[in-house]
Amino acid sequence: MSVIWLLLVKELHSLWRDRFMLGLVLYSFTAAVYIQAYGISHDLHNAPIGIVDGDRSPLSQAITDSLRAPFFQPPVAITAGEIDQAMDQARLIFVLDIPEGFQADLAAGRAPTIQLLIDATALMQAGLGATYIQSLVADEIARFKTGRLEQGRAAVGLQVRVAFNQSLATAWFTGTMALITNITMLSVLLTGAALQREREHGTLEHVLTMPVQPIEIMLSKVLGTGLVILVLTAISLLGILHWLIGMPLAGSIGLFLAGSVFYLFFTTSLGIFLGTLARSMAQLGLLFILVVLPMNLLSGGMTPLESMPEWLQTATRISPTTQYVAFAQAILYRGASLDVVWGEMAATFGIGLLFFVFSLTRFRAFLAAQQ
Repeated sequence: MSVIWLLLVKELHSLWRDRFMLGLVLYSFTAAVYIQAYGISHDLHNAPIGIVDGDRSPLSQAITDSLRAPFFQPPVAITAGEIDQAMDQARLIFVLDIPEGFQADLAAGRAPTIQLLIDATALMQAGLGATYIQSLVADEIARFKTGRLEQGRAAVGLQVRVAFNQSLATAWFTGTMALITNITMLSVLLTGAALQREREHGTLEHVLTMPVQPIEIMLSKVLGTGLVILVLTAISLLGILHWLIGMPLAGSIGLFLAGSVFYLFFTTSLGIFLGTLARSMAQLGLLFILVVLPMNLLSGGMTPLESMPEWLQTATRISPTTQYVAFAQAILYRGASLDVVWGEMAATFGIGLLFFVFSLTRFRAFLAAQQ
C-alpha cells in the first residue's frame, strides 16, 4: 500500500503540472454542466408567433391574448400575404390564421377551421408548440361556447399530477446528464492520457526500473483519476446542480457517490485498456471517440431505452454506463434508497471488476513489451 500511495501522489502531481488537462477537467465539471443545462432546452420558451386575425372578434382577441409569455413572444399581427416571407426568413415559428366570420360560424353551430402553420425546422419547439397552441385554442372555444371549460361534461376526469420534477424544468435533467456524461468521458480520458503521457515523456521507463508490480502501477492510476473525478463530481453536484441551477437532490448524495466509485472502477480500467492499445495521444483520442461516444448515446441518458430496438436494448443493458445512468437517475430524481438500486450497483461493480482483471492482463503484456 505504501508503494501504491507513492505512485498515487506521483499521478496527482503529474495532473497538477499538466495545466491544460487540469483546466479541461475543471471546466467540464463546472461551466460545461451549467451551459449544457440551459443551452439544450426541451421546453417551449419565447417562441415567435404571428396572428392573421381575419375575424377581429372578441373570441379571436381572447385566443391572441392566451398566447403569452414565457411560452411565446408577444404575437405579431400580420396579413395573409406576409406569411410566406415571414416564415421563409425564419422570423416566425408559428402562424395562426383565424378566418373571417369565425366567431359567428361557431355561434351558429357550424364547424369553422383555424389554420396553424408551423416551421418544423425548429423541431423541438414545433412539436411542443403545436400541442400547446391547440390546447389553448380549444380552451378558449370551450369557454366561449359554455362560459366555462367543458371539463365537467367529460365522461372521465383526467387529473394530472407531476412527480419528481413538478416544475418540468429541463435544466435539471440536462444538467444531470451532462454531469454523468462528463464523469464517463473524463475518467476514461484522464487515465488513458496519463499512461500515454508517461510513454511519450519517457517516464514510464523510469517507473519500470523501480521495484513495483504492474498491479501497483495500474491501481495508482485508477485510484488517482477516480479520486479527482469523485471530488469534482461532488463539487459539481452540490455547487452547480443544486446551488446554482436549483435542482433539489431527492436522494442520498453519499449513496450516489458510492455508486460512482463502482462506476469509476470500470471507466478508469477502460482508460488503461485504451491507453495500452494506442501508440500516441492522437490514437487515444480516436479510440476514445469510437468507444465512449456510443456508450453515452446508448446509455439511456439522452434517449429512453424503450425507444430503441429490442435487440439493442438487450445489448446495452450489459453496459455499466446504462446501469449507472439508471441508478443515478433513481437516486437523484426519485430519492431511491439502496434496496431499490442495489441490483444496478452490483451489476456495475461486477462488470467493472471483470474488466479490471481483463485490463490488468493487457497492462502486464503492455509493460512487458516496453521493457
